[in-house]
Amino acid sequence: MSQQEFAKAVAEIVQIVGDAPLDAALEVRLNAKVPPGSPAFQRLAALCAEGEAEGWLMAREAGGIRYGRAIKPGAEAGRFSVDVVRMRDVRGPHHVHTTGEIGAIFPLEGDPRFDGREKGWYVYGPGSDHHPTVEGGDAHILYLLPEGAIEFTGR
Repeated sequence: MSQQEFAKAVAEIVQIVGDAPLDAALEVRLNAKVPPGSPAFQRLAALCAEGEAEGWLMAREAGGIRYGRAIKPGAEAGRFSVDVVRMRDVRGPHHVHTTGEIGAIFPLEGDPRFDGREKGWYVYGPGSDHHPTVEGGDAHILYLLPEGAIEFTGR
């Protein structure tokens, strides 16, 4: 049941995103419409934890990161794929967001910072790149990729 609830909750976020460009204005809008203290944000956080406990989210692990794709593009999340990772004081593999990335940071323990950011929404524009990093604790990171596009560089 939580898998269907998860898909529905993500679909609601995708409706807020609409066709907006992946930029700072979208990050501000997401944090205003679905702020970290809101019931919708807290429900997404709870669904990520339930999905991990039930084994349908983050079923794989590599380099100290649990991960998994929950929704493929063209399904409940429209043009987006939806992935969730669990990271604790770790630096992930370098990659490029060829079409951008929208993400949410859900702290689990400590005061985790994802790429230096606190709990809430972030948006990386097309062509952005990074080594995803969590410091200061443990967190789930939910992210949406337009068309599921991501390019791991090996750097």
